[in-house]
Amino acid sequence: KAAGGPRGAVLTRRGITLRVLLRDGLLEPARGVLSIYYLGKKFVGDLGADGTITWQETGQVFNSPSAWATHCKRLVNPAKKSGCGWASVRYKGQKLDQYKAAWLRQHQPNAAPADESLASEGEEEEMAEEEEEEALRDGRVPAPEPAAAKKTEERSKKQQSKSLPEPVGTDHGPSGKRLESRARVPVRYCTLGTRDSARNPQTLVEVTSFAAINKFQPFNVAISSNVLLLLDFHSHLTRSEVVGYLGGRWDTNTQLLTVLRAFPCRTRLGDAEAAAAVEEEPHSLPTGPYYHGNPSVESKIAPFWVMPPPEQRPNDYGIPMDVEVAYIQDGFLTNDVLQEMTLLVEFYKGAPDLVKFQELWSQDQTYLDKLKGSLASRTPKDQSFSHILEQIYSLLRLSS
Repeated sequence: KAAGGPRGAVLTRRGITLRVLLRDGLLEPARGVLSIYYLGKKFVGDLGADGTITWQETGQVFNSPSAWATHCKRLVNPAKKSGCGWASVRYKGQKLDQYKAAWLRQHQPNAAPADESLASEGEEEEMAEEEEEEALRDGRVPAPEPAAAKKTEERSKKQQSKSLPEPVGTDHGPSGKRLESRARVPVRYCTLGTRDSARNPQTLVEVTSFAAINKFQPFNVAISSNVLLLLDFHSHLTRSEVVGYLGGRWDTNTQLLTVLRAFPCRTRLGDAEAAAAVEEEPHSLPTGPYYHGNPSVESKIAPFWVMPPPEQRPNDYGIPMDVEVAYIQDGFLTNDVLQEMTLLVEFYKGAPDLVKFQELWSQDQTYLDKLKGSLASRTPKDQSFSHILEQIYSLLRLSS
């Protein structure tokens, strides 16, 4: 044997395979011991005695961690070039890379340190998933460099960012003519740290784009104009936050989520008894359509998806990701939308937080003009329902 090598040669990291780790007892063949976490999806595999991986969901067999990881990740993100397998695949919850490093320490203690050796199966081409996640938490755009390039000062910056102060609370009262909130400044994701019961649950967190972390959105979203109309109408009625449920259809073949219905909750978040019925604020508009940062008549609606925390850090907060959406114009207003609009007007009738629609929103437009202007882009192709909308607007004038 030379330099502790098992077969008369020194192995680089590239030469260490699952078969080597199995032969030398660092791994044991078993069902369900391998896993991949990627963009909110989890894949589970069986480790064979011959070093092959069988994906439980389909029964497909792969000869290496990278082959399996690449296949699974491309199902989620077709643009994925490689799977970064040894840094992504976990054996009983621990990265395979760590087992490889343990083998080197045990069998080749005089060889180069693990971080300086060659990566396995093309892993040098791409940053490990954990590094991408840490880059996101640091607010950095990840560069395609090996994990060894991560600098100590970046980790210290991450620790410092966790101690930033909390944002100020929301003031829903009017400020001047416009209904403006005292600025509730969104915080960066890296300031959150792990879950903390003392944290204000209404803390706003900046969304991150998939492009900023060199990824593609793993699913598509389409939303109907009737849903947007009802959601926008609800948010215009009050100075308080509004909440509701969204429902629709998920197509597993096309990875398309189509939002077809909106269910406004006729309750106030400040009402402790009633608000208990609203489970987790499925949609929420913390700044509302009168947000001073948007001088336009039309509301800005910004869908986002909370990416679950990585498998190895289950106590982290989810990551809010900006979601691109396709909009579908409905042919006509449905009866359920009109009924919900009427019920909402009735619910807020005479309430102190109801917007006074006769008052001026701008120099030449009332709050009712603002509402009409925002809903104009969300009305259906068939305009025969416009007279019914006018009746609802008349009810609003009377209610406020």
